[in-house]
Amino acid sequence: MHQHLLGAIMTMADKEPSGGKRVWEGETLDTLQELLDIEGVVAAVEFRLDGSQLDYEAKMDMSEEMAQMTAQYCAAVSLLFNTLASSFTEQSGMNWVPQHGWAYSGGEWTACIGDGGTRGVLVETSMADFNELYEALGNERYS
Repeated sequence: MHQHLLGAIMTMADKEPSGGKRVWEGETLDTLQELLDIEGVVAAVEFRLDGSQLDYEAKMDMSEEMAQMTAQYCAAVSLLFNTLASSFTEQSGMNWVPQHGWAYSGGEWTACIGDGGTRGVLVETSMADFNELYEALGNERYS
């Protein structure tokens, strides 16, 4: 069932190609290798919102299939948040768009996604500096 839902979400995706290094409000984001060099980060991935993986780097044993699955899951969540944020913006009068990024933490791991929902890292939660990750993924720091 999740494959059917994932497939339906993916058909709604933006299929624009990646432009390499990303620019966010005048600042160039770190490369995937630079993201991987942040303490606690074990994998960095870039993907399109259609779920296709563009690139990945990993310190852990991560197969191409695992990287592709990570890209698909993260893209599905990014698309879901895009849809929910647009709806909530309309209903609440609060501006929740465009998406800057999101994070999910469970067990010992956290996924931090930025760059409009198309680039992110997997990080060991106990070692994560979330302000550093948020900035590195192209978002302003909020204290």
